[in-house]
Amino acid sequence: MARILGIESSCDETAAAVVVDGYRVLSSVVASQTHLHERYRGVVPEIASRAHIENILPVVSEALHQAGCRLEDIDAVAVTSRPGLIGSLLVGVTAAKTLAWAKGRPLIGVDHIHAHLYSVMLGKPPPQWRPAVGLVVSGGHTALYDLPDMMNPRLLGSTIDDAVGEAYDKVAALLGLGYPGGPVIDRLAEGGDPRAVRFPRAMLGRASLDFSFSGLKTSVLYHVRGFQGRQRSAQALSEKEVRDVAASFQAACVEVLVGKVQRALKLTGARVVIVGGGVSANRALRRALEQLPVPVLLPPVEYATDNAAMCAGLAELFYRRGLFSPLDLDAVAWSGFGVENRAAKDETGRRAPGVVPK
Repeated sequence: MARILGIESSCDETAAAVVVDGYRVLSSVVASQTHLHERYRGVVPEIASRAHIENILPVVSEALHQAGCRLEDIDAVAVTSRPGLIGSLLVGVTAAKTLAWAKGRPLIGVDHIHAHLYSVMLGKPPPQWRPAVGLVVSGGHTALYDLPDMMNPRLLGSTIDDAVGEAYDKVAALLGLGYPGGPVIDRLAEGGDPRAVRFPRAMLGRASLDFSFSGLKTSVLYHVRGFQGRQRSAQALSEKEVRDVAASFQAACVEVLVGKVQRALKLTGARVVIVGGGVSANRALRRALEQLPVPVLLPPVEYATDNAAMCAGLAELFYRRGLFSPLDLDAVAWSGFGVENRAAKDETGRRAPGVVPK
């Protein structure tokens, strides 16, 4: 029975957690920075990294306290080492390396996207799910994976511009709804008409598994502010019009995401869908995914957004295999998750859907 301390600082949440056996969460502490970034309508990297420095030790101490254990009781220290804002990552990685060295415990670096997919396993004994299609939807990432098992993913497609969560934030800023945009648009959309405005759905061809939300965001801009985005202000919209725009925008996002998942299921023959990332908490997306003809595994809402429990839980898989990181582990801004297994061509010799040449 491994007891693992997880540390997460890839963006603007400083988090620590203690997880036993990969699923039993003894503690999960998250220090949010939303109040620091909302005036800028997005995360400011320097502000984020400075806040992590201030928060990291109190957050780790609180996670240990809530779990009822000391550092000496921990079997390994796990940390998100990629991808993310490099300054933010460095704070968490440095703290984890220091704690692992000081207590003579193994260090396990994990990929943030990988951890989001693992988050569906938290809170209860892991279900039987293989093989699966994995969908990660968040403010920084939108990607599809073929998951024969949790340790051997294959990237099927990813965004070529904005992530879906980023599009939510930008549309919310356009409508004057504040930051972060996902929860407020989801709430307003409940009282709007999703058919009021027919925004475009970028499917990128009949076989593509990549995503694009930049054109959708621009279409919302032109609808709200007029051609070239300068004819009028979003403040001129009535409350009903704002709700209709929110609902119509969200309907376009959901239709694209679910449509791509359906394509991936057909391509891979997978029998389960696993969804992770902050946007997985979106109610409209959850309802649409639940209509698929296969089981859909979604994380508990408290583990959908960035947290350290998913990091510590995933690290259990590495711990059991003795796959530890060196103490000179680097923080890396980009993700390699699933890329090394991404097939360049399908069995006909043509380039596989979603694959771009190196």
